[in-house]
Amino acid sequence: MKKEHYAAVCQLVRSALDEDIRSGDLTSLACLEPGTIKAKITAKSSGILSGTEPALIAFDIVDSANVVKPMKKDSEAFESGDVIMEIDGFNQTVLTTERTALNFLARLSGIASLTNQFVRKIAGSSCRILDTRKTTPGWRYLEKEAVVHGGGYNHRFGLYDMVLIKDNHIASAGSIAAAVGKTRAFLDTPEFRLQFKARADDIDIEVEVESEEQVAEAIRSGVKRLLLDNQSLPDLAALVIAARKLDPSVKLEASGNVSLDTVAAIAETGVDYISIGAITHSAPASDFSLTVID
Repeated sequence: MKKEHYAAVCQLVRSALDEDIRSGDLTSLACLEPGTIKAKITAKSSGILSGTEPALIAFDIVDSANVVKPMKKDSEAFESGDVIMEIDGFNQTVLTTERTALNFLARLSGIASLTNQFVRKIAGSSCRILDTRKTTPGWRYLEKEAVVHGGGYNHRFGLYDMVLIKDNHIASAGSIAAAVGKTRAFLDTPEFRLQFKARADDIDIEVEVESEEQVAEAIRSGVKRLLLDNQSLPDLAALVIAARKLDPSVKLEASGNVSLDTVAAIAETGVDYISIGAITHSAPASDFSLTVID
């Protein structure tokens, strides 16, 4: 994890702990005499693991004297009954940390697990599953990391690292050619280089297209990546054929209402990527529990 990401994750974990603990864990302080315990975090469902790092950070923030040993790594498969972590520490602080740590594991493993289901549906194809910006505010780095743990790939992280010219941009600019032309002109300015600390060659340009005419206009404009959003399967297949005829090297991304039932058929049209908002915004949580064993 990069330094800036680690700092952001620590801040997120601290906020989550403060949300839960505030002035203290009233129950543990009231009914437990301070003492040592052994505990374990166990899976109660199957899936792909993610979220061990924020869980470990949570235990460390509350009480760095607690010893937490991961038994599985992020991106590894787990089954119900598998031990995910073993804990040797102090009863009050272990139980104080329990819910926050489990919440991170549950949410992020749920994303990794759902992503992996989509990845397995298109196994054997050259297509890749991508995430989107439809993430929980403040959780984007962790949720996109969970997608990678599940075998998917990251699209842009935010508005700052890639150009994606969508329908509203095209309507406002007047045409695809105008939007692309204005974009290239901006990327050639000192203002761009100063603000974004990047070169024009570092920035990918992708354009959303809705018809064969727009496909042709985008490719004539030199665009090397096209977004085919909310297309029926027959229309998607036709757009893929049209794009490949004009530029066999163009990269094509399908998106919009993708499900586990339709993703394989979408991949079979020949697109390079399928972006799926549901893997981050609608993933069901995995189930874990913490049990005191001594």
